[in-house]
Amino acid sequence: MKILKLPKNKLDFFASVVQQFGEVHAPVEQNGQFAFQPVRRWSEVRLDYNRTILPPKKYFLPPRETLLQYAGDAGYVPVMEGLDKKIVLFGVHACDVYGLNLLDLVFAGAYRDPYYQARRRNAAIIGIECTPDEHCFCRSMRADFVEQGFDLFLFDIGDYYFTLVGTALGDDMVLATGPLFEPVSHQDVEEYKRRSARKREAFRLHVEIRDLPEIFEMEYSSDIWQGLGERCLSCGSCSMVCPTCYCYEVADEVQLGSREGPRARTWDSCLFATHALVAGGENFRKTRPSRVKFRFYHKQRGFVAEYGRPGCVGCGRCIVACPVKIDVVEVLNQLRSVQNVASR
Repeated sequence: MKILKLPKNKLDFFASVVQQFGEVHAPVEQNGQFAFQPVRRWSEVRLDYNRTILPPKKYFLPPRETLLQYAGDAGYVPVMEGLDKKIVLFGVHACDVYGLNLLDLVFAGAYRDPYYQARRRNAAIIGIECTPDEHCFCRSMRADFVEQGFDLFLFDIGDYYFTLVGTALGDDMVLATGPLFEPVSHQDVEEYKRRSARKREAFRLHVEIRDLPEIFEMEYSSDIWQGLGERCLSCGSCSMVCPTCYCYEVADEVQLGSREGPRARTWDSCLFATHALVAGGENFRKTRPSRVKFRFYHKQRGFVAEYGRPGCVGCGRCIVACPVKIDVVEVLNQLRSVQNVASR
């Protein structure tokens, strides 16, 4: 992996150059929160953001999209418009890159999703280091640093960005800027290591994930789930903002007076009362406690069994979004606590 440095005072010039690789999207402030949006003026971009409202998955698995158009006996026609649009996501945090890496595993598995795959092929990722706040626990989830899934990744070392070049596309971006990037010195490496150590010490939330799947097996019948179910509103906010939640619903919409229409895919949530509803009216997870428990088990047990790591990246979005203040870190630490075992 090539390592270079980029002068901070030339960042806007670099951003203008990478436009040749696609439409640039970056975090922009909206009423005190942040969202990835197309960049109109570089002065609007906030690379010092804590987290965006929605993760970058919205670009690859949109909240709502039309998959195909059908028409009576004529069959169906896939809707492919926009899938070849090239974009550059500028300023993606390591935890969100990690989230995309997990979604790549899901949508490149036994049932490959051509819509997701096409959008991923046409997107460039420029990551940037973040500063943890009171809701971040990505270090505990081993997602505070990524070794793949980005084209370039920037680390603040003062007057420069310490830059990792992760792909051939990232190298092309560097070459397109001419002499803008510079070789790193020994002092740059030392500064990177000092700042990296300070960041590790800045995390305020911690959770131990070692043997957590086994703890979940032991606590399947814990009273915790009933208590969480009584608090949960089944609003699905945590699923909507999660970088790795990928449940969706597919429905045909029939145009009035015809036998044709679109087939649309929309985000779904395992917390919705209808998520496990099947033909005949049977609902495998009718109660809120059962749905809350399923979500936690899928993230911390099912993902580990399928992909070798939890489905949580520690971004803190679900903590911020939950209207009844269900805190995933508190839940995980409570499940592990000796007091919880002793109380039964």
